[in-house]
Amino acid sequence: MWDNPGQLTQQMVIGLTKGTYIAVIALGYTLVYGILELINFAHGDLFMIGAFLSLIFISLFGLDPKTSSGITIFFSLIGILGLVMLCTALMNAGIERFAYRPLRKAPRLAPLISAIGMSFVLQNLGIFLGDGLIWDKIADGLGSDAIGRVADAMGSQSVAPKNIPDLLPNGQVFFIPNSLKYTYKDLLVAVVSLGLLAGLYSFVRFTKLGKAIRATAQDRDAARLMGINADRTISVTFLIGGALGGAAGMIVGLYNGTAVFTMGFTAGLLSFTAAVLGGIGNILGSALGGLLIGLILALSDQYIGTRWSNAVIFAILVLILLFRPTGLLGQEGGQKA
Repeated sequence: MWDNPGQLTQQMVIGLTKGTYIAVIALGYTLVYGILELINFAHGDLFMIGAFLSLIFISLFGLDPKTSSGITIFFSLIGILGLVMLCTALMNAGIERFAYRPLRKAPRLAPLISAIGMSFVLQNLGIFLGDGLIWDKIADGLGSDAIGRVADAMGSQSVAPKNIPDLLPNGQVFFIPNSLKYTYKDLLVAVVSLGLLAGLYSFVRFTKLGKAIRATAQDRDAARLMGINADRTISVTFLIGGALGGAAGMIVGLYNGTAVFTMGFTAGLLSFTAAVLGGIGNILGSALGGLLIGLILALSDQYIGTRWSNAVIFAILVLILLFRPTGLLGQEGGQKA
């Protein structure tokens, strides 16, 4: 670090960029925990579904970095982002309605096991979506070239990683010195992720529904006495969490250029750790935890070794929990959402 400060700065920039989308995923965990005190283990796999859905819609739209214009790609990606967020939001709300709500008054272990079960269900759904042979049969049955493009994108091996077209610009940002590599792809990922974080914080803090979410998170029975429909509020929370997970899946898929059915497990562990590190149930804490985890991950990859990065992250998490069990911003535990 001392001999090459430029390399240190580069790794910090990479880490903070990764940290922004880790923070977006972590917010899905913290929203659900804040209102139900439930660890939604299916959230990481919902993130994975978002990456697969983005590849499906990109293929259906026929986007290609070699033939599609920049304007077409820009507006198409905005539309695809909306579609992916809508799909994953409805999926997460459905999971809450049919897998979690019936167990709301059951012992705590029951919904936890249900969440783990939903994680496996979504992983298998990812394998199904990644099976090009199934898409081939659908394309033949409907005579659709668009679905045929999806089949080509998925390939014949359902469990193999899928390549997502490189649709984001890779040029150096004009106002960043060339000594520091920072592309428009990095900038777009950071801007979109930070925009989602800011939008969620503003929604929860300053809207009527956001106040209902905070009230339900603080005391569900008291919120009902004040006329708040707790079930509807919880469903909205799952809708928001699912939308964030899907958006993060699309962002990471486009950034890394790949999607695989196991990617939700790794991202879920990192983002859950980020939520706990910052103070699970606290929006600002989870965002801070995501940035710190991304920073630690990048620095560990560079100076300690990639194989040790997860061990370093969890060692730091253990220390935080030993000396500050509520997380870095856990003192605001009274207002979890």
